[in-house]
Amino acid sequence: MRVNINAILKQRILVLDGAMGTMLQRNQFEEADFRGERFKDFPHPLKGNNDLLSITQPEAVKAVHRAYFEAGADIVETNTFSGTTIGMADYHMEDLVYELNYQSAKIAREVADEFTDKPRFVAGSIGPTNRTASMSPDVNDPGYRAVTFDDLRMAYRQQVEALIDGGADLLLVETIFDTLNAKAALFAIEEVKEERQSDIPVMVSGTITDASGRTLSGQTVEAFLISIAHIPLLSVGFNCALGADQLKPYLKRLGQHTQLNISAHPNAGLPNAFGQYDQTPEEMQALIREYLNENLVNIIGGCCGTTPEHIRAIAQVAAEFKPRTESSLQSSVARL
Repeated sequence: MRVNINAILKQRILVLDGAMGTMLQRNQFEEADFRGERFKDFPHPLKGNNDLLSITQPEAVKAVHRAYFEAGADIVETNTFSGTTIGMADYHMEDLVYELNYQSAKIAREVADEFTDKPRFVAGSIGPTNRTASMSPDVNDPGYRAVTFDDLRMAYRQQVEALIDGGADLLLVETIFDTLNAKAALFAIEEVKEERQSDIPVMVSGTITDASGRTLSGQTVEAFLISIAHIPLLSVGFNCALGADQLKPYLKRLGQHTQLNISAHPNAGLPNAFGQYDQTPEEMQALIREYLNENLVNIIGGCCGTTPEHIRAIAQVAAEFKPRTESSLQSSVARL
């Protein structure tokens, strides 16, 4: 890395970007837009394959990255949330995975390099895939698994190599609903790091799915943390599923058990009856201020429903506070 992100995290709270999908949907792309000229005659539907837009609509993806950087983000995520052979199988585009990830990282890197006022980072986004290694998708066959650990490891390995080759500064294993999937991703990352003699930082972000305080595969906050504690990480945190207010108690529990940097990128509230997110930037900013008052995070951003306006409001309030440190952790625990 050209700049040591660990050193910066000791000095200030870093701001992660907001939702990629929310922004791309504003373009109202149709089937022909997803196909572009290159895939004009592709035999399967492609609408909805947002990762493909890094190839067919690169300027639209660049515009999203640029808007988040202009809003004050320190870190943007690559447009690769579904960028594995497992995810791309839905569109019969498994053979395109390396190129998709490489181009997505390259696009984000190019935009990041446009900004010279402060260090800007590109996080290679590694999503959970649409399969779970811990549970059976068939209630009549609880022993069945739709994917194996090795399937996931090999798929993630290809994605990781392409993201690094494309210029990612760090890797973000995110929206984890099944920690076994995440462990396969982390195993693949460690393999690639060892082979390349790389020290690329790794962020991990899980998902608490509801008020039960557990991941979809049934783990508590503490169990999730223990499951990944053997891997050297830049940060651990939570994103998606919940709004900032619902996510707060789980961040507090996480902070009581780790000295790692903590990240959070919650949704803009909970979705309404139409699946839309109504929380305004001002409302979200007020909730994030509570995080910062209580020394909960080192990295803060937004997930579903968030826009550059949300990130601008978050960046403004983040600039007023110091990051969570070991001393602030000790003082927080003493108040419990």
